[in-house]
Amino acid sequence: MTSPDEPHDVSSGVSSGAPATGAHGLGPHVVGTRVVVRRLVPGETGPTGGPAFTDVLGVAETWWPDLVVRREDGTAVTVPHALIVSGKPVPPRASRLQHVPGGEVQRRVRGLWPGETAALGDWLLQVSPPHEGRVRRRASSVLAYGSPDRPLGEALAAIQDWYAARDRRPELCVAVGSAEETALRAEGWTEPADFAGHAVAVQVGSVARLRRALGASPHTAATGTVATEHGPVAGAAPDVERVRVSVTASGDRIATGLADLRGDWACVHDVRTDAAYRRTGLARRIVAGLLDEVAERGVTTVVLHVLTTNDPALALYAGLGFEEHHTATYLGPPR
Repeated sequence: MTSPDEPHDVSSGVSSGAPATGAHGLGPHVVGTRVVVRRLVPGETGPTGGPAFTDVLGVAETWWPDLVVRREDGTAVTVPHALIVSGKPVPPRASRLQHVPGGEVQRRVRGLWPGETAALGDWLLQVSPPHEGRVRRRASSVLAYGSPDRPLGEALAAIQDWYAARDRRPELCVAVGSAEETALRAEGWTEPADFAGHAVAVQVGSVARLRRALGASPHTAATGTVATEHGPVAGAAPDVERVRVSVTASGDRIATGLADLRGDWACVHDVRTDAAYRRTGLARRIVAGLLDEVAERGVTTVVLHVLTTNDPALALYAGLGFEEHHTATYLGPPR
């Protein structure tokens, strides 16, 4: 059965019982977003003889019991609520990756998966074998960015024939708000029943910038030992490599994550933490380890997919410095 991508099992530092304080309007809702905060500096006097203030700019990682802001250089600043003078969310800093077309970002990821592909103009048809017992939408759907090489009705008929010959139901991946989405919905294509209410945030990051923000990653975690494995991906192109970083405790794997890489791009996926060990920083440690491994292999850009309904994962990746490139959804034929 096909299932939504990506149900990362992570959690953030949000505490729903922690209200915003003062008139600044900051609160749990800013976790995972970029903020600027003006704070009092206790015991110091400002240039005019009054209280001293300082500004902190970075991504809010937790709100309760204190606001923690991680600067771009990787340092974390703890700001007690009582010292906050003012603050507000600010737009993320633009990066070169935002100028890369969505179709190119998605094709970089598609090139990592094993299976069969076929081109239909700009569109890419793909089927991949099940991964851990489930068919992944992002590896077994049509990447519909750009234009097919024929009228839309003919293209959709060819797609349905191609997937029927492989005993699969066709689904098309489109950018939300795109001309392709509008045209397909006009033809009656809608989200499959098991994807209704979902969308996928396609997130990107510069490996160098992410690693600077994360700082050095030790070979041990507070609750276990970190190990890495790497090797080829069965059925994929010969130059595709897979890296796994895992944390074990008492002989059991309690957290894990994968990164598939080719050339200077990689895709992070399947970051998971055992339920008993969530909220202990293991997901952050796994991603840091994956970034270290892919950097050693020459990767400069990393991509990941997260369901827009997965608030803990979105907060984690925003706190690490990932940027949302665009949002995608999947559409299936009229029922």
